[in-house]
Amino acid sequence: MPKITFISRLTDGLPLAASLADEKDAFALELQEYERQAKRILKGLTAEYLAGGRGSVPASRKAASIESGAFTFHYLLGDQVAFLTLSEKAYPRKLAFAFLDELRREFEAVYGAQVALANRPYEMIRFDSFIQKTKKVYLDASAVRNLERLNSELLDVRDIMTRSIQEVLGRGERLESLQNTSAMLSAESRKYLRRAKHARWMLRIRQYGPMMVILVIIAVLLWFFKLRGRGATAGFT
Repeated sequence: MPKITFISRLTDGLPLAASLADEKDAFALELQEYERQAKRILKGLTAEYLAGGRGSVPASRKAASIESGAFTFHYLLGDQVAFLTLSEKAYPRKLAFAFLDELRREFEAVYGAQVALANRPYEMIRFDSFIQKTKKVYLDASAVRNLERLNSELLDVRDIMTRSIQEVLGRGERLESLQNTSAMLSAESRKYLRRAKHARWMLRIRQYGPMMVILVIIAVLLWFFKLRGRGATAGFT
């Protein structure tokens, strides 16, 4: 069954909703480390999304399974939103992706228009109630409804690749490093442009400053002599 579930915005990695491990779960303590891994995976997906250009995620990357110890992460990318869950390795992949697809359809129907406007972490946390309700449906892989889902051809997972957690986290760290380097170069470029602009202004001041000072002095003297001339004319009258 799905153990933990995260939903985040791809454009910046902002967490929108989550369903964490049940304290009564036999793997509760172990799952805390998997929660940290989940956040790193989502961070890597955001870095990959930005590195490839917004909205240009390859079809082969829109869904994948990531093996990590006795568990497997499964993620599905929707419209600018990433849906990720963790299940035991023996849990059927088809059910895991059917679970994610059900979350995706409901989330986009309810919150789709609000995703771009969200500015606080877990702003759609109320969606957890739907996650919990759906999780109960997928609790038992042998349930009649889930057997029907496994046997149906509605969701084909044969082409969904499986990767290792080391490969995914390593790629995510490399992409994040490239993203940080790009941001640093962009910041340095802005600093250089500001310095260049300041240097141009200083050059103009050095070139035209003395001339402007002389013109101002001449204007002040002309004004002064004009006032004196008016005063002298008034004295004669």
